[in-house]
Amino acid sequence: MDERLKKQMDFLLEVDKLKFITRQTYLSNGERKENDAEHSWHLALMAVLLREYANEPVDVAKVMTMVLIHDLVEIDAGDTYAYDAAGNKTKREREVKAAQRIFGILPEDQAEMFRALWEEFEAYETPEAKFAHVCDNMQPFMLNHATGGRSWQEHEVKKSQVLGRNSRLAEGSKTMKQYFDEILAEHVEKGNLKDE
Repeated sequence: MDERLKKQMDFLLEVDKLKFITRQTYLSNGERKENDAEHSWHLALMAVLLREYANEPVDVAKVMTMVLIHDLVEIDAGDTYAYDAAGNKTKREREVKAAQRIFGILPEDQAEMFRALWEEFEAYETPEAKFAHVCDNMQPFMLNHATGGRSWQEHEVKKSQVLGRNSRLAEGSKTMKQYFDEILAEHVEKGNLKDE
C-alpha cells in the first residue's frame, strides 16, 4: 500500500474516536448530550450558512476545515467544559500534546497544514479564526436556548460566565453578537441563567 495513503487512512480511523467524546451540551431535543463529531459537523454547516454575517469576507473552506479539526485534540485531551475553571488551566498543555500526536499520524505536509490551522484557530486573530469562534460559541449557545438552558442549569452557570466566554463574538460578527444579546436577556429573564 502507498505509504501516504496508509497514513491518511490511519488518521481517518483515529479521528473516528471523536464520535466517542461527549460534550456537556444537549441535543436540541434534550434527550442526550452531543458528541464532538456532531458538534464539528454542525459548526461546518453553520460556517456555510452564516458566513454572510462575518464582519469581514472569509474563506469559507478554510473556516470549515478549522471547525472540523479544532476539537480533534479532544480525543486525547478530553472535552474541557467551557465553564470548568480548573480544567481550563491545563487545557492548552493537554491539547498541544494531543495535537502533536494526532496530527503527527498524517503525512508531513498535511500534518503541518492541520497543525497550522489548529494554531490559527487557537490564536483568534485572522478573520477566519474569529468567524470560526463565532460558530464554535454560538452552536452550544443555540442548543442551550433550544433546551431551555438545560446544561447551564445543571452546571449552575451564571450570566457573567456566558458573557465572559462570548466576550469576543463581535470581533467575528456584530450581527451574531446582537442575536446573542437578545437570546441571553431572554434566558436571564426566565431564570435559566443566574444574574448575580
